[in-house]
Amino acid sequence: MSISARSSDAALGHDAEGAQLNTLFRRCQRDNDLAAREALVVRFLPLARRLARRYARSSEPFEDLVQVASLALVKAIDRFDPERGNGFPAFAIPTIVGELRRYFRDCAWSVHVPRGAQERALTVQAASDRLTNRSGRVPSVQELAEYLEASPEEIVEGLSAVQAYDTVSLDTPCESSGSEACTIGDTFGSEDERFELVEDDIVVTEAVHTLPDRERRIMRLRYCDGLTQSEIGEREGVSQMQISRLLRRSIGRMQEFAGVEH
Repeated sequence: MSISARSSDAALGHDAEGAQLNTLFRRCQRDNDLAAREALVVRFLPLARRLARRYARSSEPFEDLVQVASLALVKAIDRFDPERGNGFPAFAIPTIVGELRRYFRDCAWSVHVPRGAQERALTVQAASDRLTNRSGRVPSVQELAEYLEASPEEIVEGLSAVQAYDTVSLDTPCESSGSEACTIGDTFGSEDERFELVEDDIVVTEAVHTLPDRERRIMRLRYCDGLTQSEIGEREGVSQMQISRLLRRSIGRMQEFAGVEH
C-alpha cells in the first residue's frame, strides 16, 4: 500500500471517529442519552487523568486530582456544542485545567492565603521544580527571579506562601518516638512549673509593702538573708521572743491583705 493510500485511510478513519463522536454528543445533549454520555466519559477519561497528572504533587493525593478532573470532564461534555466545528479536546482542556487550579486555590490550602499569593506560590514552586530537575540542586532566589523575570521580593513572598499549602496537626504522633503518646505539639516546649508562682510573687510583694519599715526589714533579714531569730534580735537590740512575735504579726497582716485565712 502506498503512502498516499495509507494517509487517505487514516483521514477516513479520523472522519469516521469524528462523526461517531458528534453522534454521541447529539444523543447525549438532545436526547439526554445516559449511555452516550457514559461512552463519552470513558472515551475522554484518559485526557482528564493526563491533565491531573500535570498537577500531581506529593502532598495532594493523585486520586483526588483525578476526581476533580473527571467532574470537570463531565461538565465539559454537557456544555460542548459540536455544531461549532471545534474539536472537543480543545474545549475540554481549559475547562479541566480551570477546575484543577480552582481546587488548589480554594480547597487544597491548609491556611487561607490571598488568591494572588496562591498563584504566585504555585508559579514559584513549579519553576523551582523545573530548575531542580534541570540542575540537580535547589535554585537560589536570584535564579528563580531571573527565570520568572520577577523581583527577588516576589520570589521570597511566593516561597513563604508555599509553606501555607501543607500543614501538620500538632496532634500528629512523633515519628522518632514510635509512641502515640508523644505528639508534635509536645515538642514545642512545656508549661513552666514556676508559672503559677508569678501571681503569688506579685501578691507577696504588694503585701510586704503594707508593713512598717521595721517589720519589712525583719522579714527581709529572716526570709531573704536567712538569719535566725536570735541573730535578728541582736541586730535590732531586742530578744528572740520579740522577733518571733513581730514575724507572726507581720505574716498575719500579709495574709489578711491577700485574703488568706490564718
